Amino acid sequence: MITREPVLSEPPDSFFAKLGFTFIKLWQHLGRSCLITWKAFLNMRFMFAKRTRQEILVQMYVGGIKSLGVLTIVALFTGMIFALQLGLELKRYGQEAEIGGGVALVMLREMGPFMAALIVSASYGSSVAAQLGTMTVAEEVAALEIMAIDPIKFLVMPRLVAMLVMMPLLAFYTDIMAIVGGAIVGRSQLDVSFEPYFANVFFWAQNKDLYVSLFKALVFGVILNTVACYQGLICKGGAVGVGLATRKTVVVTFVLVLVMGFMMTRLFYG
Repeated sequence: MITREPVLSEPPDSFFAKLGFTFIKLWQHLGRSCLITWKAFLNMRFMFAKRTRQEILVQMYVGGIKSLGVLTIVALFTGMIFALQLGLELKRYGQEAEIGGGVALVMLREMGPFMAALIVSASYGSSVAAQLGTMTVAEEVAALEIMAIDPIKFLVMPRLVAMLVMMPLLAFYTDIMAIVGGAIVGRSQLDVSFEPYFANVFFWAQNKDLYVSLFKALVFGVILNTVACYQGLICKGGAVGVGLATRKTVVVTFVLVLVMGFMMTRLFYG
């Protein structure tokens, strides 16, 4: 059940009591959000039902295709900025042709999935939290439960599947556009032609870097969907609560993406 009666307890009256109360609430939120995602994974056996297929396609379009515009601009200029800064330093040693390898490694190993996750979180994750939060405060989620419709299966699972499909694709697209942006700067600002630039890209980038990038994007997609859906489903307090849920979704997702990105980089390249 998503809807629960509030638990009445005495408010903490000291620093250590507040600290312990905050720690307990943190683990409660973590456990409940993980439980929602686990149930969504279990309900994936229903993903090929007609209605579910349609909803998955809608979420893939909203979360993926509609994010391509801003993602293209961010990826291009990220690659261009990095290529320019790296190229200006390498030019002092006559090695500006090596910028292709630097841009490719940075984008594949870290910045590609990271930037994709931030953009999708700000655009799609916030909208999911607002949508589910509005449904929760309007008691539409409770109405689904009364009609014996599982909100996890009906609302969370299609969005999880959509993110599992789209996030690796968006991360790969971000990598490609950033590398293209670096090539444009190399050709126009550093006199590095396309041939040596892309030769260095393919020389330095390995299959492992691509696989790590796609795996990170997959994990970030699960994190994004988990935070957005959970914040929406526990929303309360009317319009103010919906706004808070949206803000918490973006902030918490940003922090978790940073932390998990570091941990996975340490795991694969440490």
